[in-house]
Amino acid sequence: MSTPNPPVPPPPAASGAVPPAPPRPFLSRLAALGPLLGLLALAAVATALNPEFLTVSNLANVLTRAAFTGIIAVGMTFVIISGGIDLSVGSLAALIAGVMILVMNALTASLGAGAATIALGMLTALVLGSLAGLFHGVTITLGRIEPFIVTLGTLGIYRAVLTYLAQGGAISLGLEVGDRYSPVYYGTLLGVPIPILVFAAVALLGGLVLNRTRYGRYVQAIGSNEQVARYAAINVTGIKIATYVLLGVCVGLATILYVPRLGSATPSTGLLWELDAIAAVIIGGTALKGGSGRIWGTVVGAILLVTIENVLNLTNIISVYLNAAVTGFVIILVAFFQRSRR
Repeated sequence: MSTPNPPVPPPPAASGAVPPAPPRPFLSRLAALGPLLGLLALAAVATALNPEFLTVSNLANVLTRAAFTGIIAVGMTFVIISGGIDLSVGSLAALIAGVMILVMNALTASLGAGAATIALGMLTALVLGSLAGLFHGVTITLGRIEPFIVTLGTLGIYRAVLTYLAQGGAISLGLEVGDRYSPVYYGTLLGVPIPILVFAAVALLGGLVLNRTRYGRYVQAIGSNEQVARYAAINVTGIKIATYVLLGVCVGLATILYVPRLGSATPSTGLLWELDAIAAVIIGGTALKGGSGRIWGTVVGAILLVTIENVLNLTNIISVYLNAAVTGFVIILVAFFQRSRR
């Protein structure tokens, strides 16, 4: 006798429900908060070493100093997420500072040292920054040259042009217009320094654009896989050019806030800002290979770098001349932990 076949279980009922995504592992969620946890741990150590760290004046100083490179780092986040890089931001900031000072000094003779002169100087900074970003984006995309090569070349060009304009010295802002311009850096609104407020506004706007707009999704798609993005009918060339223009505008805005601090531009202005901006971006969790990133992480990264410098200055653990070495070490360390990320 033949044995009967075992009964076949009925197929599961059709359902339109999508099974829920598995929850993220705890360690993965904890790693996403790494920059913030690192900043809190550093603040705790700094307070233990020197209680002056937690004073209102010191914290305001940390956030104000973080504003310059932090604003640039927000723009750099878009560039790195799209798969690019810009090594020229420090030199570009120096050139913008020198040109806007020359423009304001020239306009003072005809317009006086009033709001019109200052406004035109600010406009000059934003236009020059956007034009530099446009040049970078067009050269990289249409010229098919690696971003590293293009921005390495302009790094030297911008600083050389400033050195020529300053004749190796300094370009100083006129005394009268400098007094009118100084509140842009030294002024406060509701007790908060203006650079901190501008930094917060730029970070908030950058986060909204990256996470809540089609442009932000396209930037991430291009960084994840540029070829697939082209197949999906995304204007890859236009999006990448826009990221460099956005970064140029951020450099111009940061320079506008920085110029009244010293009232001059020299060949050393903005030195190593590109190092700080890139470090802030990768410390904040943006993948070096592009495709993913977080604006809030970049903000935390910028504050973390300045906090490290502030702690070194307050405690004298190592010489202040080694601050750049510490930043470089942090970049290598974070890159090591990111080596397997796409």
